[in-house]
Amino acid sequence: MTFTPKTPAFEKAVKDSRNLKEKPDNDELLELYSLFKQGSQDPPFADAPKPGMFDLTVRALASAYPRPEHISLYDARQGKAKYNAWKKVEDDGVSAKDAQEKYVKKVNSLKEKYGFNG
Repeated sequence: MTFTPKTPAFEKAVKDSRNLKEKPDNDELLELYSLFKQGSQDPPFADAPKPGMFDLTVRALASAYPRPEHISLYDARQGKAKYNAWKKVEDDGVSAKDAQEKYVKKVNSLKEKYGFNG
């Protein structure tokens, strides 16, 4: 895959996404994540680590931690969900340029839905 520079609109949308008045739901966050990762290609999907190793790390921490109730497998599940969302975008053949455009549109729709502090 060739390098696609980040457009000013994409970079602005990334900043704007951090200033929504309310947190989007998990599906919206996964969509944003997958479009961001595909749009930025840092790293390219082919070079991204698979979440399985993190799952084992979290489980190991949970078993070794003095108070394992403080360690949740939530992050491990989120890591897998993020990876799978990005994989779907990659499998659908969405280019970095198209992902940036979709990301901008998604952030703009979230600004309308949740409000924006900016």
